Amino acid sequence: MNITRRGLVGGAAFGIGMAVMGTPASATTRSRACELQSALDAIHRAGVPGVFAEVRKGRDTWRGASGVADLRTGRRATPTQRHRIGSITKTFTAVAVMQQVERGAVGLDAPIGRYLPRLVPGVRGDRITVRMLLNHTSGLPDYLPYAFPSLQTFPAAGSTRSLDDNRFRQFSRAELIAMGVDAPPAGEPGAPKGVYSNTNYLLLGELLEAVSGIGAEQYITRNVIKPAKLRNTGFPDGERIVGAHPKMYESFFGLIDPPRDYSVYNMSWVSTGAGLVSTVEDVNRFYGMLLGGRIVSRASLEQMQATVPVINQTGEPVTYGLGLHRFAIAGCGPIWGHDGTVWGAQTMTMVSADGNRQLSVAMNLVRWNTLDASGQPQHHPIDDALSSLYKQAMCD
Repeated sequence: MNITRRGLVGGAAFGIGMAVMGTPASATTRSRACELQSALDAIHRAGVPGVFAEVRKGRDTWRGASGVADLRTGRRATPTQRHRIGSITKTFTAVAVMQQVERGAVGLDAPIGRYLPRLVPGVRGDRITVRMLLNHTSGLPDYLPYAFPSLQTFPAAGSTRSLDDNRFRQFSRAELIAMGVDAPPAGEPGAPKGVYSNTNYLLLGELLEAVSGIGAEQYITRNVIKPAKLRNTGFPDGERIVGAHPKMYESFFGLIDPPRDYSVYNMSWVSTGAGLVSTVEDVNRFYGMLLGGRIVSRASLEQMQATVPVINQTGEPVTYGLGLHRFAIAGCGPIWGHDGTVWGAQTMTMVSADGNRQLSVAMNLVRWNTLDASGQPQHHPIDDALSSLYKQAMCD
């Protein structure tokens, strides 16, 4: 989903551990584990109730957590908890589409109107290609302001009412897609600069159903999640997460004070765009396999890594491929991955270009920055603490 106002460059500890395959932990390894734990503790001290992560470097794996999963009970956060991973789901959906491209069932540069003429009729259906949906250059606007109408007044007071109105609402993908297709265009199809839109990835879910003959979530589960042996990843059945998980606190830029728990929520509003539940271990496994060429072909991966400039939902520029971000951290080489937020939950995953380093980190507080009188986000210590973790995990 990804409504954020801070980009990439911009407690009690629990669950420390570094595994070095086949050998005892060295002094260097122990020191690195302490540094990573300290980075998580700093995020917690800066204001995040609970944060947990997995970091991989070569054959070494470290998992840690800091803070609490539940503010009311004080239950601790742990690195094995399941979490809503938001728009990281888009990479799973993109992989499923690329599988169909490899099989010849979908043309990457074929018009979406060939497959879904009723959902994207007329000239736009002829001009918008599957690739444009994948890299957000379709020009279709996001349906979110129409599904959550009170957000249209943001940042005016009271603009979060729709979050509660929709907690148990069951949306259909077609209903949400129609909101985006019927809204004023965000740009021209195939424009050199794209606009991030969840409408694109719900259309890709409908495309998967049209060409596979089964539900999109079922297809992704059978053909992406299970082959990768992601045992704790799946689309939720109902409003609740099965298994141990944190409460998920939404601040919405200070408009919800104190932050409200949205861990119980009907996720039909994001579906194949941001609906998955997973763990930091599973997310790292998936992206490691993907960037290692073990999920789609090398040719498909090259297509996924062909990027364009895209403007996200808060006007910030991102570098986007087909379901993949390319990130830049000062002092590091190229980094691939994706970020994801839904109400109350935020996740970030990163993989170095050589595949040697990985980070997946999850937090149970979202949109912590308060806004000034002009609606601009104010800097927060959490931003600095996260930046420090990213550098600690991904840079030498």
